[in-house]
Amino acid sequence: MTTAAFPFNFVFMKRKQLRTLIGGLSFTTALFVFQACYGMPQDMQDDVLIRGKVVSLTSSQPVKGIKVESDLYEHFGISDSLGEFGFYTPWAHSLKLTIEDTDPDSDGDYLSKDTVLVDPVSSEYLHIAIEEK
Repeated sequence: MTTAAFPFNFVFMKRKQLRTLIGGLSFTTALFVFQACYGMPQDMQDDVLIRGKVVSLTSSQPVKGIKVESDLYEHFGISDSLGEFGFYTPWAHSLKLTIEDTDPDSDGDYLSKDTVLVDPVSSEYLHIAIEEK
């Protein structure tokens, strides 16, 4: 039998190195079992998906770089080139949303506004028309 068939040459490995290797493997196995049993804590709070589209009030064109933020835990979404945004936030009886222009290319061309969602359902779609300065 040749030693090339084994990935580790156990015959010539010193006793201390072998003990360290087996001990390390045992420790990582114990950590894996612990993680599999307990894992990450579950999010037990109901969430609301807030999504929508931001358009210009005058031209009805999509607006990029508008930040829509919930005052609860500061969750937010920023509109993309199609004006669409989305984010999850914890459910509450009323959610205050602030809408502001954060696009560095536009230099704040749009006015900030806010709104309140009362008793939101699990998913809300908002059509937001914002006014230019």
